[in-house]
Amino acid sequence: MDTLKEIKGFHNQILTIDLDNQSFSISDLSQIPLEKTLGGKGLGSHLLLENNPQGCDPLSPENQLIIATGPITESPVHGGCRYGVFTKSPQTGLYSESYSGGAAPEAISRTGYDAIVLKGASKGPIALEISEKGVLFHDASDLWGQDTYTTEDTALERWGTESKGPNKSGAIVIGPAGEKLIRFAVIENDKWRSAGRTGVGTVMGSKKVKAMVFNGSKKREFADPDGLKAFVKESTQRIREAPIFGNYKKLGTPMLVDLLNEAGAFPTRYWSKGQSKFRDKINAPAMQEIMDVKPHACRHCPVACGKLSTIKKGPHKGLTIEGPEYETIFAFGGLCEIGSIEEITYLNDLCDRLGMDTISAGNLCGFVMEACERGKIDEKISYGDANATAELLEKIASRQGIGDILANGIVETAKAWDMEDVAIHVKGLEPAGYDPRTLKGVGLGYAVSPRGACHMRATFYKPELFGQIPMEQIKGKAVLFKDYEDRLTLMDCLIACRFYRDLYMWDEMATLVELTTGMALGKSGMEAAADHVFEIVRKFNLQEGMGLKEESLPLRFSKEPLENGDVISIEDLETMRSEYYELRNLTPDGKIKEL
Repeated sequence: MDTLKEIKGFHNQILTIDLDNQSFSISDLSQIPLEKTLGGKGLGSHLLLENNPQGCDPLSPENQLIIATGPITESPVHGGCRYGVFTKSPQTGLYSESYSGGAAPEAISRTGYDAIVLKGASKGPIALEISEKGVLFHDASDLWGQDTYTTEDTALERWGTESKGPNKSGAIVIGPAGEKLIRFAVIENDKWRSAGRTGVGTVMGSKKVKAMVFNGSKKREFADPDGLKAFVKESTQRIREAPIFGNYKKLGTPMLVDLLNEAGAFPTRYWSKGQSKFRDKINAPAMQEIMDVKPHACRHCPVACGKLSTIKKGPHKGLTIEGPEYETIFAFGGLCEIGSIEEITYLNDLCDRLGMDTISAGNLCGFVMEACERGKIDEKISYGDANATAELLEKIASRQGIGDILANGIVETAKAWDMEDVAIHVKGLEPAGYDPRTLKGVGLGYAVSPRGACHMRATFYKPELFGQIPMEQIKGKAVLFKDYEDRLTLMDCLIACRFYRDLYMWDEMATLVELTTGMALGKSGMEAAADHVFEIVRKFNLQEGMGLKEESLPLRFSKEPLENGDVISIEDLETMRSEYYELRNLTPDGKIKEL
């Protein structure tokens, strides 16, 4: 494609909002190499590297917050209803990316912008009403302090349109945690959907933006609409025939509780064990038995991995949420040893309302319990105490008492309590529910992920748990890892849901790009694009001071075996990381080689 006009699937507009003086400007994508970046992650990362001041404080007005959609957003493609958020993380001080689904992504897309850039900071609480006409700025002082559910409902009522059809309004919001600059605050939409990791809600809070409402009717023009419909039809048939999709629809992500326990890799009692004695009280069958559970899907998704769950009895009777997902169950049921799916559901709801990431919150609560056991602090919070955990979450969100130090994240908390040798994190981000002592490739993923201990950039637990590659293999593992990481990078550029990673392989991804944009990249072009996006993100982190020591694992993983004897040695990680660096054309210390 020689000209931007020939490339389809994009609105060809970037909206930049200056919060300092409540103004906005619109530019086109003419300076963006779309064949190398596509949209979503590629576009957002390009804008972040080009425009974010090097070394800026993540909570300063200079740090930009970028919201981007991809060329399959608002298409009929399964798993395409997603948006991404890109900024400098207040948790890690490095590159930040986070994604969310639901219905709001289509509303964002219909405003007619491929990316929305927030720069500066408002003097007081504000809500943004965004449409194809531009931006209206509304005072949101009375919403400051409100939870995410109330904020979203009120924002849509005030500034959304009355349309209930295909042009329905959408909103993204923060809760009290984002206002108080809790380092792991999330951006919420559709009540239970979150751009959950790396503190993107904290950055939105630092800009005093309480809510963003999207109204529009713009449509993307696709290169081959008929071909796209045929692709979707064929994909639907494949979904019906694949057992994994049926399992996700029936059980959702909580089915991983049993899988990880059987592998001995279910993080338990703040990373000291790999199996939970409460497994049968917090797994998918328990959830199905104890609660009323119904499948719940994003737009254009037949998988419906989400579970709309209502507690049938007990002190939380009648509480309904979408969830809890596996990661929340691991964080509170595993790390904190809370052996009740109802209590975990309540804690999930509390985090959603306050606007906090459940993975980081659960990790920190487990860290507090471990600190109490070791006599490091005067608090009396025991493993398994759901009520004390709920109180602790409230204290974190309001920065009261012990919550004030916890609100600053695991790194500062560990330093304050002289527990840096106990704290589990990479680059300041706590891991998800996959123990790398057993799942060695997950360990590589935690170490080299640009946003910290992330399980989503390569989802390498999948090939290890399902036998595509041996869990214990070290040499040669980086080859498959890179292949997964590259393909999933392109999924984040489109933006496509992770649950379609088994459906959208390289050929399908290339087909999707051609049907939506008209660019016939083929696998080689797709791989080149993935390499380009990788290099953008790597450059950002290197300029922000990331070095080799940041791409390592906590020493506990090499020194403290699980019940089955598994560890991931320093040498094993170095072997995988060295192979990975070589495949990525990096120097032995992780720098980008000069051509």
